[in-house]
Amino acid sequence: MDSAPDPAAVPAPEPADEVLMHAWVGGDVQAFEQLYARHRGPLYRFLLRHTRDGALADEIFQDTWQRVIGAREGWTPEAAFSAWLFRIAHNRLGDHWRALKHRPAAPVDADLRAARVPDPTTPERELSEFEQRRRLQRAIEDLPDEQRETVLLRLEQELSLEEIGQVTGVGRETVKSRLRYAMDKLRARLNE
Repeated sequence: MDSAPDPAAVPAPEPADEVLMHAWVGGDVQAFEQLYARHRGPLYRFLLRHTRDGALADEIFQDTWQRVIGAREGWTPEAAFSAWLFRIAHNRLGDHWRALKHRPAAPVDADLRAARVPDPTTPERELSEFEQRRRLQRAIEDLPDEQRETVLLRLEQELSLEEIGQVTGVGRETVKSRLRYAMDKLRARLNE
């Protein structure tokens, strides 16, 4: 008796790049992850063969994917996705090589010149900067809750006064006052 293959045992075919691209343009992040996983190895090898420099290949690899992400809305399936991807990488390589032609060559004694430039990074300086950051952290921790929250939203999250007001539920003028009082306290504390 012949038995038919179990449909659960047969793996589903991988969706075509174009199907994944349409899904990604429609908002399916997993479709992008599949495209990336499928093409990252071949793309990186292509770039590495052309540049013969791992760091440069990494840079152009990242830039290529950023350009793919930025251009996805305008993508049309006129050519295969892989052709489009490698065309972007090819163009990015061309940009890199053209830019090199316009840069003057490094002077023969560049290494000697660089060696003569004093290195401002010393253990003492690093320790001093660490201590300053730690003093600032302590001063921020000692602020009243509303002022601390306002300072952190402004400095770390770079929110506008209006956005901070929306987050905290207070008006713009209240945010300004909290921020001003907090900054005055921080200056006084750090100048002690």
